[in-house]
Amino acid sequence: MRKGARALMMGAILGLAGCQSSNPKADLILQNGVIHTVDESNPHAEAVAIAGDTIIFVGTNQDVEAHRSAATRVIDVQGKTVIPGFIDSHYHFQGVGKREYDLNLDGCTSLDEFLSRLKNWATKKSAGEWVTGRGWMEEDWPVKQFPTRRELDAAVADLPVYLNRADGHMAVVNSKALQIAGVNRAIANPQGGEILKDEKGEPNGLLIDKAMELVSNHIPTSSTEMQEKYALAANARALSYGITTVHDAGSIFDTIEVWKSLYAQGKMQVRVYEFARWPGKAVDHLLENGAEVGLFNNHLTIRGIKITIDGALGSRGAALLEKYSDENTSGLLIYKDEEIYPTIKAATEKGIQMAVHAIGDAANRKVLDLYERAMNEVPLDARKIREPRHRIEHAQIVHADDMPRFKTLGILPSMQPSHAIGDLHFAIRRLGLERMHEGYAWRNFIDQGCMIPGGSDAPVEEGNPMIEFYAACVRKDTTGFSTDGWHPEMKMTRDEALRSMTLWGAYAAFEENLKGSITKGKLADLVVLDQDLMKTPEETLHRIQVLVTIVGGKVVYDKTDLNSLAF
Repeated sequence: MRKGARALMMGAILGLAGCQSSNPKADLILQNGVIHTVDESNPHAEAVAIAGDTIIFVGTNQDVEAHRSAATRVIDVQGKTVIPGFIDSHYHFQGVGKREYDLNLDGCTSLDEFLSRLKNWATKKSAGEWVTGRGWMEEDWPVKQFPTRRELDAAVADLPVYLNRADGHMAVVNSKALQIAGVNRAIANPQGGEILKDEKGEPNGLLIDKAMELVSNHIPTSSTEMQEKYALAANARALSYGITTVHDAGSIFDTIEVWKSLYAQGKMQVRVYEFARWPGKAVDHLLENGAEVGLFNNHLTIRGIKITIDGALGSRGAALLEKYSDENTSGLLIYKDEEIYPTIKAATEKGIQMAVHAIGDAANRKVLDLYERAMNEVPLDARKIREPRHRIEHAQIVHADDMPRFKTLGILPSMQPSHAIGDLHFAIRRLGLERMHEGYAWRNFIDQGCMIPGGSDAPVEEGNPMIEFYAACVRKDTTGFSTDGWHPEMKMTRDEALRSMTLWGAYAAFEENLKGSITKGKLADLVVLDQDLMKTPEETLHRIQVLVTIVGGKVVYDKTDLNSLAF
């Protein structure tokens, strides 16, 4: 062969190889979609191609054909909407699963219904068993008063009863439970908690924050088998809502070990970004050994510590700078500075992310002060990660003077939009109109340049991302109700709300280059919706349904028959 011919042939071969390498073949293609990518450089598309667990192409129906082979599964989504997988940035994973097995009091519309559910549930229990549950909310009842042990005793007297309020910061127990725990009028309030009393000075069955542990510590711990069942139930629930990643807001060492076992067996698909619950073995292990990142093919990362510093607004445990408008209290701080600051400082040094629960304006100021102190005392060159991306979970009531400090210090306000529409019915009574402009102030945070990682706090709330999306950009309850002083100007745009639940959540976990948008090279975590959340009328946004959930290129939830769409 002549030298010139040989050169031409080699050029052709190399050219062909170049074409092949630039057009890798897909295992799965979604096409004919309305794709909102949450990628500013390529915001809208019609098709996406996936190889393995990674996105390899985002663009037009025509151009995606270059990534198709005889082995490629192609799904025509028929004009449905495709978005990145939802990231719930504040989720109690085991709590969501446990809700499936416990007495669920969510949605009770009266004290009578609450007691009827309790009585019926107790008939399923054996002698000596605890009756546990959660979800009651007196604000949904005609008479907005907390239940007490007297009402519980009338329904169930022979079994110990422990029932969490929806916010998880107050519990009501019956006399049997108080007796088992040894809680009587002589027991002093623990630091960071309160035992509410009746007019005779006797415990009335209502326990706030750390006082809850006086009774809950006597409830037998769930077996490993039950913990696995809780995890699998939470996994299924999250996938049905299009949630592909959760930021778990505080679990213990043994729970994390249960997840590792389930991941190793291929039984869990939802990705978990974990905050170890302080204090405890998981925190000690993390600070001693460092973060565990990207375990089980990027399904589990453990790199944060969760501390709860105050209570909730509804149970009047949130710590306020001034007293509640409807009670002679300013709430409570659960821990002293000297108890938690060493952990915050050590985390800042070692590249461990802090996530501190703070709802009231006094609590938010306290956490900002402690973060600022740690970052001043730990210089940049002494930190394993220069920008620790510490978080404040909830950040519900923030004084105007403290709002700019989030951006200045690089603190992320991790917020749950549905809290605003849940608290809508009592927050003004708790705070008064004059403080409401400092509540649930999403617009103020965004306008000063903050990202808001959006979550649900499930099982405090339902955990449905479309309710969170609706709450963020409509700022009314799901009946369309609002009220004077609720500051509708604080709502997010739809684009911001979607970012909050995807890309901003990824950023809050140091994973913005891994997930959070439909972008070439990122993990193929996708959701197909039955309606376009950017165009659906606002009053029906919360009714949008998830049709398909894809994690790492695999269909893990399918409300449709995808096989009928594949060709």
